[in-house]
Amino acid sequence: MAWLLPPVSLGHSSCGVCSYLACSTADTHIRVDPYGFEQPENLDSADEAFLSAYPAVLARRAAKWSRLLKARGGVRRSPTVKRYVRKGIPLALRAHVWMALSGAQERMDQNPGYYQRLLQGERDRSIEEAIKTDLNRTFPDNVQFRKTAEPCLQKTLCSVLLAYGHHNRGVGYCQGLNFIAGYLILVTKNEEQSFWLLDALVGRILPDYYGPAMLGLKTDQEVLGELVRAKLPAVAALVEGCGMQWTLLVSRWFICLFVDVLPVETVLRVWDCLFNEGSKILFRVALTLIKQHQEFILEATDISDLCDRFKQITRGSFVTECHTFMQKIFSEPGSLPMTAVTRLRERCRARLLAQG
Repeated sequence: MAWLLPPVSLGHSSCGVCSYLACSTADTHIRVDPYGFEQPENLDSADEAFLSAYPAVLARRAAKWSRLLKARGGVRRSPTVKRYVRKGIPLALRAHVWMALSGAQERMDQNPGYYQRLLQGERDRSIEEAIKTDLNRTFPDNVQFRKTAEPCLQKTLCSVLLAYGHHNRGVGYCQGLNFIAGYLILVTKNEEQSFWLLDALVGRILPDYYGPAMLGLKTDQEVLGELVRAKLPAVAALVEGCGMQWTLLVSRWFICLFVDVLPVETVLRVWDCLFNEGSKILFRVALTLIKQHQEFILEATDISDLCDRFKQITRGSFVTECHTFMQKIFSEPGSLPMTAVTRLRERCRARLLAQG
């Protein structure tokens, strides 16, 4: 969730941050955020207060980013950039910074015309049909993805997913990619950039998450279970005592990279760090959610109650206040060295392969 705007009549908007919303729709005076997601008229007072104050925070960050980029002549990984990224990338600069830090810009520059050639080539009908089946299920609460919108981002989403499915035949199309590509499109407002950012995520940052076996995804869900066992043993004991598998509790967190799980602005702040620091960020987010709500989780009385509580902990002021939330993910879980994560991944992957 981003800061809220006054009700706007879509199709006639020329208001500041929402000026890119040029949707033609029968609905009028819908309260939307800067990404096109419908917002409730009545918000919790704490959420309303935060969302009213957050634009000022973004303005300060934008000024600092502008000075940084001007002084350095571009974006390169460094301790300073890492600190700036953790504090949030302004929306206007997000696509540029993501492209630079993820290596997507370099790949795009090295492959001119490749994206268009993928779209113009022979198509795999099974991939195309799977994608089209999911289009109407993608962000029904976003005015830009409705068939009545002009332009309709469903068409853009279809093109990006088709191109990627033919680029990476080992993945093709997997449910979850529609939500990820959709967010990339909302941020970049550019098909080709969205394609190369998707390539960075699926091909390099999150290898084996979206292949047929989803071994990388399953491995990381098992790794989270091991981390909870080490850092929050009472929660681990409850989950195991209920006979619950971590994949049933947190699969959507990982496969959708928290899209449709956490508020929009919070997800994008997480992705800022994901593109710069890699997949370890997902563990920090998950551990923070669980640790912050440990007592609430431990009150669960059965499997159904436990699942419901894991859904509830992704809502409310704690996750809406994204600036504080991002500070928490780097303090609450404690030390999380990459060497330890790598060892856990090797152990969990071996166990999964042995199980067949």
